[in-house]
Amino acid sequence: MKTRVSMLKGLWAGLLVMGLVSTSVTAPALAQTGQSQEEILSGFGDEDKPGEKESSGDDVLSGFGDDSASAEKPKTGGESVLEGFEDSAAGSEETKAGPASRVGPRLGPLPSWLDLGGSIALSSCLNLDHDAPAAGNPDYRYLSRLRGELKLEADVKLSSSWQARASGHAYYDPAYAVKGRYMFSDETLEEFEREAELDEAWIRGRILPNLDLKAGRQIVVWGKSDNLRVTDVLNPLDNREPGLVDIEDLRLPTAMTKLDLYLGDWNLSGMVVHEVRFNKAPPWGGDFYPLAFYPPDEETPDFALSHQEYGLALNGIFSGWDLSFYGASFYNEQRLDLTSRGFRRVHDRIWMAGAAFNAAWGSWLIKAEAAVFGGLKFANLPGADRTRLDLMAGLEYNGFTNTTISLEVVNRHLFDYDAVLAADPDDTEENEVQSALRLTRTFFNETLELSFLASTYGWFGDRGGFQRLQAEYDWTDDLIVTLGVVNFTEGDYYFFRNIGDKDRVYLTFTYHF
Repeated sequence: MKTRVSMLKGLWAGLLVMGLVSTSVTAPALAQTGQSQEEILSGFGDEDKPGEKESSGDDVLSGFGDDSASAEKPKTGGESVLEGFEDSAAGSEETKAGPASRVGPRLGPLPSWLDLGGSIALSSCLNLDHDAPAAGNPDYRYLSRLRGELKLEADVKLSSSWQARASGHAYYDPAYAVKGRYMFSDETLEEFEREAELDEAWIRGRILPNLDLKAGRQIVVWGKSDNLRVTDVLNPLDNREPGLVDIEDLRLPTAMTKLDLYLGDWNLSGMVVHEVRFNKAPPWGGDFYPLAFYPPDEETPDFALSHQEYGLALNGIFSGWDLSFYGASFYNEQRLDLTSRGFRRVHDRIWMAGAAFNAAWGSWLIKAEAAVFGGLKFANLPGADRTRLDLMAGLEYNGFTNTTISLEVVNRHLFDYDAVLAADPDDTEENEVQSALRLTRTFFNETLELSFLASTYGWFGDRGGFQRLQAEYDWTDDLIVTLGVVNFTEGDYYFFRNIGDKDRVYLTFTYHF
């Protein structure tokens, strides 16, 4: 089995080199008529003008997913490089893609003040490498998903300066009934068999000529990284199924009130988060649940004024570069705490102060983020707090036609480190390194997009990670077909210790209306 996994990795490496690097200078577009497919492919050695950067993103554990209307990604050269950040209505922290980065034709005819849309998707997933389960355990071999999903979104124009949005989704997966519901845990069925949820629901408008208000369930994206999270701390992620989608599709909206003050090239945003939400984790009994025991009881903050979360962001947008400063007081993701009654899952209030920088230089985009986190607690050091410094550096190159190459690396350094933190349940190193390498290339007038993502823990992958190869084809303007394969690499980090047999192939048909 290990040999088969190694062969798969070698195949991906070959595809990566042959399909994305060796063809980085491409043929003229398919739109040039009178050319056969052979003629078009034969021109892959001819240099053409640089293509535009494609919108994408993922967290190293994101697969474990602002407005849903996305702004254009940075391009090469000059002031236009960062022109996508200049959405004065939304604020610069909301310029990355939200839950629906593609939208088909709207329903009509409708009143001028109402805009309705959505999508219908059918997605299937097959497990490539799963071992036969022990007696009494669920069988995740072969079919692991056969989901039908409906997403709806309504935009309402209330006046010339006020608008509202409501969106939601619902899905049902008959794969569990096909395989036998009796073998799956109640927690797994509750999380994966069916779901109906309100997503974004907000109202936004102008209070003063340079002051905007936005209130309700929304997504606010901080930072410049597309694949790793450093300063992006306000919205939780849906981590129930790792590796299948990018981070932009994983963020969960939370109810908050946000004020945006615009002063020339600067935008000051202040927000109070009323709905404290946490990441959606793999459920007990699910294929990606990493532990051998039932999760301990969880203590979550009650809804109260004293439990509100707070954020402040200052964003400067200039010619060819931009700069942001962030501060937040929020609740950390769960950790295990040992009490006289055993372990329990708790959430600590911590603080963050950080900054992010973006600059374009020719065909290069340079990114950097830094953040200090204080008030961190650990089960193996009861009563003690620690401080951590996260540093991220990234480079993105789009000088090849229709091709984008990006590399992002983050190091999380824990001050006053104690060796006991390496033991379970903390499983924390003094320096935690994460990296994300992404290669994206489009073909045939951008109707076909091939992408490769390698997301890794540790400098050499010793902590685990995953690699994903994906093809997305615009069959029509409204119908999109996505085919991909995900390979998981085992490592020392607890989530990746027993993940090597969970490799998957997935196929999704999405119709936008």
